[in-house]
Amino acid sequence: MKKTFCPECRTDAEYSIERKLVTSSLKNQQIQYYGEVAYCGNCGSEIWLPEFHDSNLRVLYKEYKERNDLISTEMILDILEIYCIGKRPLSLLLGWGELTVSRYVDGHIPSKQYSDELMKIYNDPEYYYFLLEQNKSNLTSQLTYNKSRQATLELIGQRDDSSPIIDSIVRYVLNKGEDITPMTLQKALYYIQGFYYAFYEDYLIVDDCEAWTHGPVYRNIYNRYSDYNYGKIEKPAFIDDSSFTNMEKGLIECVVKYICCYSGKILEGFTHQEAPWLLARIGLPAREASNRIISKGEIGAYFSGIKERYNMCTPTDIQLYAVEMFGRVNG
Repeated sequence: MKKTFCPECRTDAEYSIERKLVTSSLKNQQIQYYGEVAYCGNCGSEIWLPEFHDSNLRVLYKEYKERNDLISTEMILDILEIYCIGKRPLSLLLGWGELTVSRYVDGHIPSKQYSDELMKIYNDPEYYYFLLEQNKSNLTSQLTYNKSRQATLELIGQRDDSSPIIDSIVRYVLNKGEDITPMTLQKALYYIQGFYYAFYEDYLIVDDCEAWTHGPVYRNIYNRYSDYNYGKIEKPAFIDDSSFTNMEKGLIECVVKYICCYSGKILEGFTHQEAPWLLARIGLPAREASNRIISKGEIGAYFSGIKERYNMCTPTDIQLYAVEMFGRVNG
């Protein structure tokens, strides 16, 4: 058994743990809940331990929220996931202090007013969409707005074929790269998605890519540039890169520099050796058309493994992977 100092018998004593009904006062309410209590093995007195205090406090707060019809931590986490928005951006969108939602996720108790607002967002995607459009100027990143907007439109049954997030990335890639063909562009988007997750544990692109015979493809972008066939896509006349953070621009530029220096056909060879595309096409003949989705989870897991395997510290280390893959394809 573990030992701790008992202030009653003033010795380091073994202690036992019991689960019992506890009554605590919170905001002038008496709340009963089942908590864990430690007792000294020598004198039998109750011992205060910080780890049990913290866990009991979480249970107390949960019971208080349920009694007062306040939104739960789990529901707030669901909001962040289904609307594809972070804790700080959601706070800013709602006009609250930028750490407000973070505190609620950590277990702090929201006011009834703020809880009701979050509950309404949780239950009504159209209401959230209204807030997003009305308050988008509160957000500090255009990409944050684009990602959340697209996720919300999908929830309410609309489809945004313009794909604003991926559009911005496409324009940036075309502006920074040279001789970008439709096939090269598709592979660039795929590697941006993978390496961005590997370094920053988030998916930059909301759209799903499909496991076509020639590798990963973002269908809307394919349809837009298919007339170029194997030719070079023209650079956009103007791009507004203010929607990207320096971190996002740095990652995209590294993919352009170290991945897009290879032809689309070479990059097709890269993807044909990688787990996300291979797993999506299990059971399919090599030349059979398919619209199977390449799981974002598989993309994230694969490129996180690549980052670890190559001891990548910054996005410039993408070059290590690209050089080795080129050697495999042409070996």
